[in-house]
Amino acid sequence: MTTVLVTGATGFVGRRLVPELVERGHAVRAMTRRPDAYDGPGEAVAGDVHDPASLERALAGVDVAVYLVHSLDDDDFERKDAEAATAFGRAAAGAGVRQIVYLGGLGADGDDLSAHLRSRREVERLLGEAGVPVTVLRAAIVVGAGGISWEMTRQLVKNLPAMVVPRWAATRTQPIAISDVVRYLAGVVDVPEALGRVYEIGGADRLSYVEMLQQASQVMNGRTAKVVQVPVLTPKLSSYWISFVTNVDVTTGRNLIDSMGTEVIVTDDAIRELVPGEPLTYTQAVEAAIRESA
Repeated sequence: MTTVLVTGATGFVGRRLVPELVERGHAVRAMTRRPDAYDGPGEAVAGDVHDPASLERALAGVDVAVYLVHSLDDDDFERKDAEAATAFGRAAAGAGVRQIVYLGGLGADGDDLSAHLRSRREVERLLGEAGVPVTVLRAAIVVGAGGISWEMTRQLVKNLPAMVVPRWAATRTQPIAISDVVRYLAGVVDVPEALGRVYEIGGADRLSYVEMLQQASQVMNGRTAKVVQVPVLTPKLSSYWISFVTNVDVTTGRNLIDSMGTEVIVTDDAIRELVPGEPLTYTQAVEAAIRESA
């Protein structure tokens, strides 16, 4: 039996991944800063990626660690995420962990990456710096109840029958349902072929952000929202607009929006050979998110 530690076990992805791993027969440790309050499956263990001493205890005897931590709601997220990844990689190596699984950000490498995507790449590197093989799954927007990107979309569509959006809203992306993300994450745990590999994961559709808003509106409201693109909304202005219309805070909105000018689509489908199965369409992902929210 493989012992798997899941960081961020109470978060958007983690709270869905833990029961999936338990269902697959793994011994799961759910790492949280408040283990006494944890009521999910698996064994709750105390741990904080910003407290190296706590990581030594949480990782003792662990075979595979799943890293689902990021700090988008902090202005200094690049430094904090880098420090946390370094500490976690060292603690994992010291504990004899044989694989780290990391959910990163989709997008081609290059000098024009946003701070958000640049940080995700750095975390990939730092997690493995101490010698533990890292399996990276790179995803674009993840669609599911409680996810920041989906909540932003849902609230925009709910609150605005028509909207003005920036020019970057025409950029293509490849949204993926949370159920498919969980399926792929669980599918690479303790799989020798996945060690040291980077996989791109995405849903069935490649859509612009405008098309995503329109399709979500069709599902939610039975009609297509009116969307007008304008060239004058900067990322900073857009983040204030998002925070005004939705409950996504300005810092998180800005860090997400900074990445939306970069096309993020899957260019390599190797993951589907390792983890077979057809991913959901965007419409199906939206329908599933609405059902779960209800």
